[in-house]
Amino acid sequence: MKKLFDNLLFRVVLAIGLGILLGGIIPESIGNIFATFNGLFDQLLKFLIPLIIVGLIVPAIAKLGNTAGKMLLTTVAIAYGSTLFAGFSTYFASMSIFPSLVENQSVNIQEQSQSLTPYFTLQIPPFFDVMGALVFSFLIGIGLARLQNSKLAEVSYDFGNIISFIIEKVVIPLLPLFIFGIFLDMTYSGKVMMILNVFVKIIGFIFALHILLLLIQYIIAGTISKKNPFKLFVTMMPAYFTALGTQSSAATIPVTLAQAKKAGVSDEVASFVVPLCATIHLAGSTLKIVACVVALMLMQGMPIDFGLMAGFICMLGVTMIAAPGVPGGAIMAALGIITSMLGFDAENQALMISLYIAMDSFGTACNVTGDGAIAVVVDKLFGKK
Repeated sequence: MKKLFDNLLFRVVLAIGLGILLGGIIPESIGNIFATFNGLFDQLLKFLIPLIIVGLIVPAIAKLGNTAGKMLLTTVAIAYGSTLFAGFSTYFASMSIFPSLVENQSVNIQEQSQSLTPYFTLQIPPFFDVMGALVFSFLIGIGLARLQNSKLAEVSYDFGNIISFIIEKVVIPLLPLFIFGIFLDMTYSGKVMMILNVFVKIIGFIFALHILLLLIQYIIAGTISKKNPFKLFVTMMPAYFTALGTQSSAATIPVTLAQAKKAGVSDEVASFVVPLCATIHLAGSTLKIVACVVALMLMQGMPIDFGLMAGFICMLGVTMIAAPGVPGGAIMAALGIITSMLGFDAENQALMISLYIAMDSFGTACNVTGDGAIAVVVDKLFGKK
């Protein structure tokens, strides 16, 4: 039972269920307590997000400098290109399909007769804004990548470990309570069933997109390497199913590495590409976030501008390298640009987190399985002939 409660997905589902069950019967005075907690937690997130960006992006970029050469640049370019392809293709697919899925929901979801009110609020201003954190992180990270034995690099690694600890031991454990409070309020205000109805449709759509994305990746890899793409895809299936269970790209590296070698990738290339892509290639995670963002914006009646979304997807592709190896870590790293560029409030952030975690294992599985396709392409370009 303890192992079950340690599973983040189980706790999130439990929080959603309890929020829906109790939202219609809980006294307003009790509900306002959870509304107060949500207000405080929202302020904590806003304070932490710039620190998360600095703490995770700086060491991630700095570590890329430890291995120089054309193979590094090529692998990073392919991984980023794959992530951008996932983001933009998901955007166009979502804009084609989602309007009919959320039809008649965008107006109704905003109609609410009452809402829980926090007893008090507390403002926790961040040290700097999200865009400043991103620019600072890129500049310092690139600078550290060119320095040898830098003391500042060691400090950045330690700071990154501290931020990862805070995410894993403080933020992630409190997320289910935050989500419980959000769904409690949505049930209390009478709009939860409309949201859940859309949730089910979105999850099915995103799962189908994940499979389609993998097929496209392996068809491209098979065409470049002149190998059977479906045989390559089947060979990588053990990595896919391992990632479903671990929900961590890092924890799946040994299996991904072994299967890439079975697919014919040389030891040298596989040992270089697989661990690197476990950090920088998050096409599946990007797919989920873009689809969820578009769906929620349509539900809220928010305007969707292609120029804004294009900038968001490009920034997301870079920001996602900050995703730590803990379940739910990718969405925490991405919250900064979701709030700063798209203006998501606390409720929409909670919905994003809930949707993301509900599909976390599938996104991770898509990420690591795609790593195998990238390894095949890089081996064709740089492997020993």
